[in-house]
Amino acid sequence: MASQLESRVREDIINGRLAPGSRLRLKELAEHYDAGVIPLREALSRLAASGFVSSEDQKGFSVGRISAEEIRDITATRQLIECQALAESIRNGDLEWESRLIATHHRLDRLPIVEGPERLMKPDWEQAHETFHQVLIANCRSPWLLRLSHLLRDQTARYRMLSVHYNDNGARDVPGEHRALLDAALARDVDKACALLAEHYETTTRSVLAHEALKG
Repeated sequence: MASQLESRVREDIINGRLAPGSRLRLKELAEHYDAGVIPLREALSRLAASGFVSSEDQKGFSVGRISAEEIRDITATRQLIECQALAESIRNGDLEWESRLIATHHRLDRLPIVEGPERLMKPDWEQAHETFHQVLIANCRSPWLLRLSHLLRDQTARYRMLSVHYNDNGARDVPGEHRALLDAALARDVDKACALLAEHYETTTRSVLAHEALKG
C-alpha cells in the first residue's frame, strides 16, 4: 500500500496537482486517496528522502519547493554526469544495446506527451521517456555514474512537467530531439550524441525558467 501511495502522490506532485510548497495534511490526503494514515505517512517519508516532499519536526509534510537555482544546478550537474555515462555507453555498445535502444525509442515516439485541456503529462509517455534515457546510458560500466544519473533524472521530473505544460506553442520538437539522439548513438558519434544530450537538457531548463514561478 505504501508503495502504491508513493507512486500516486509522486505523480500528483509531478503533474502539479499538489503545488510546490503546499502543506500535505494526512487526514485530507487519506480521504482523497482512500487510504490509511500509517501507509500514507510511510509513503510521504519515502518521498521526503528523494526530495519530492519536505518534512519538518512539529510541522508535518509539505510538497518540496522548486527554484531557478536548483534547476540550473541540477541541469549543469546532469550534463556532466550523463554525458560521461553516455560516452562510455556508446563506446561499449553492442547489438543487444542497439536493439533495446531502437525498441524503447519506437515506443516513446508513438506516444502522445500530454493529455486533456490541462495538458498533464501522460504517465505512459513519462515512463517511456525514462526508459529511453536509461537505455541510452545502460552500457556505461560505472555503477556510480548510473546511480547518480538516476537520482538527477528523478529530481528533474517536476521541472520537466513545467516545460511541457507551459510551452504549448509547438516551437520545440521534442520527438525530433530524441530521434537525433538515437541516430547519433547508433552511429557511435560520441561527440555529437553528448552535445545533443546537453542541449536537450538545456532547452528544457530554458523553458522551465520562463515560467512565472521561477522568474527572478
